[in-house]
Amino acid sequence: MNKYSGFYELKALNIPTVPWKRFQAGSVLDKRYLWTIRVAVENGNDLGLPRAVGVTAEEAHIKGLEFLRKFGEGGLVIYYPYFIAEKSGVVDINSRRTVIEGVKGDLWNLVSHGLKDATIVIEGTDNFFEGNRNFLSGDEMNEILGYLNILRGRYRNIFAEGKSL
Repeated sequence: MNKYSGFYELKALNIPTVPWKRFQAGSVLDKRYLWTIRVAVENGNDLGLPRAVGVTAEEAHIKGLEFLRKFGEGGLVIYYPYFIAEKSGVVDINSRRTVIEGVKGDLWNLVSHGLKDATIVIEGTDNFFEGNRNFLSGDEMNEILGYLNILRGRYRNIFAEGKSL
């Protein structure tokens, strides 16, 4: 699954996620907020695509139009209100194990800069921690595990094929 299909899939999952909308030339962004504009492509390499993070409504609109011109055919330009994250992370799930990587602050700290505060590997009844063991509270971990159960149920066919999500 690439970012393009991933954005639509996240919207359909009914779990907490960023409230993104598809950017169009006539999109109106509230000037009271900062915005994030991102690109996803239907096919091809979807790594390192341009984005504008935490920009004014005017800047976001200009970037959105630029991204539409460049990626409009076979691409998706989305926007959502900029937010400041306390913690961010990614999860990799397959039929045998789950890997959770977390970082203080924005997700870009992890995906763009390679910073990591904690890695948690769950394999059967075994757990492996690297980094700050207290990065996630018990409640946070339980919430994540609850959503992972939803994902495991929804994507069991993917896991049965030996793939990861």
